[in-house]
Amino acid sequence: MATVLVRDKAQAVRPERDPESKPSVFDDPDTAKRYEPPQEWENVHRFDPLARWTWREENSLVRKIDWRIMVWACIMFMALELDRANISQALTDNFLTDLHMTTDDYNLGTTIFRLSFLCAELPSQLVSKWMGPDRWIPTQMTLWSIVASAQFFLSGRTSFLVCRCLLGVLQGGFIPDVILYLSYFYKHHELTVRLGFFWTAMSIADIASALLAYGILHMRGVQGHSGWKWLFLIEEKIIVNRVLREDPSKSDMHNREPITFKLLWQSLKDFDLWPLYILGLTFQIPMIPPAQYLTLSLRGLGFDTFQTNLLTMPYTVFHIVTMLAIAYLAEITGQLTLVAGLSQVWALPFLIYLNVVDTAKVNRWVIWTVTTLLLSYPNAHPIQVAWNSRNSNAVRSRTVSAACYNMFVQASATIAANIYRADDAPLYKRGNKQLLAILCMNFALYSLVKAYYVFRNKQRDNKWNAMTPEERVHYLTTTTDEGNKRLDFRFSH
Repeated sequence: MATVLVRDKAQAVRPERDPESKPSVFDDPDTAKRYEPPQEWENVHRFDPLARWTWREENSLVRKIDWRIMVWACIMFMALELDRANISQALTDNFLTDLHMTTDDYNLGTTIFRLSFLCAELPSQLVSKWMGPDRWIPTQMTLWSIVASAQFFLSGRTSFLVCRCLLGVLQGGFIPDVILYLSYFYKHHELTVRLGFFWTAMSIADIASALLAYGILHMRGVQGHSGWKWLFLIEEKIIVNRVLREDPSKSDMHNREPITFKLLWQSLKDFDLWPLYILGLTFQIPMIPPAQYLTLSLRGLGFDTFQTNLLTMPYTVFHIVTMLAIAYLAEITGQLTLVAGLSQVWALPFLIYLNVVDTAKVNRWVIWTVTTLLLSYPNAHPIQVAWNSRNSNAVRSRTVSAACYNMFVQASATIAANIYRADDAPLYKRGNKQLLAILCMNFALYSLVKAYYVFRNKQRDNKWNAMTPEERVHYLTTTTDEGNKRLDFRFSH
């Protein structure tokens, strides 16, 4: 893949002849040298600092990238989500009873999966940076599909836990791998909304999984096997068989350059990204347990296997709409922290309801409605992933930070998987109180993150504004500061 956007020198449009062409850092001879890619860059021999293109040409190119890169990224994410989501549908078909397991065993399996997923994040990201995501991602998909199809042969608690562990190891790193790959093609302001569509693909996969389960689970008894066994096998057969450089700082590494331990350590100790990691650890916890236990809860309310799978679909549709809406709102307002915090505002009244009302005495359709509205929350995940990439401001940092952020997100899922316990069933009053407490804590965390980045930008402004124009040019051409440590960089918030 070409990693430098170029045009034949004879066809290059010069800005003085085309005032509609996009401005470039190479228009300024004082800073042009600073942004030239190093000689080891892939396809550097094609680099032309005089190449220019118009806004119309830029928009046309972005549309092509949407179809040729973004769509396939979404399809791959749907494949991963099908493998993660079908466990929820399996629960509706007496999965736990058939394997002689309890809900605590299910929690343990979820914990093992998340921990394995978490531990594989960074190693997978480093392998991807070395091999190239275009090679590593298909390898991951093939391997995890083989393991997922093997779930047809599950026979008890041990085999269930082993499969959960292997799936976590093989799927770990996929999400930051794809996000890093997308960051090669899209500008910062283009990435947030597209990541919204990326996570929309996950929700579409959840809907598809429910529809497939509705049909496949009717196969219970075929050749003497449970419906959930056919679910695992058939979905995997489907998956296996069918299935930009706007920022000149992106030229500091090429696409297959490995991350050394020194560069890794520099990225890990970047304290300016840790506020986002902390948000990743907590922001989804209040909504995860109700989602994980939705199918079990609906069965407990008296809905049958097939009704339950259909009733999981409405919240997924609403979730798509709200998630895309706040992703777009974040970009047009530029208020990333405030918009991301809307997810907590949304969930607050529904968690309060679950805490103050005796749900055992409420009509089951009311409980379904409240839970559906809770899970329809506008997920801030796409905003925060793009926010993390934007505040990294370097390929090295972006490579590691994408994995680190997702590791914290997986850690949050591990924590959430152990909040609803068997001794708290079926109403999970203790667990719901814990979820409400964490949600209230999140309000404070979002406020602190906003205050931190405002403070850091003010520090930079004071230093930058104290320089003369000549001192600024000298700084830009001689500084050893990298990424988000540069004085001319401002954190998004």
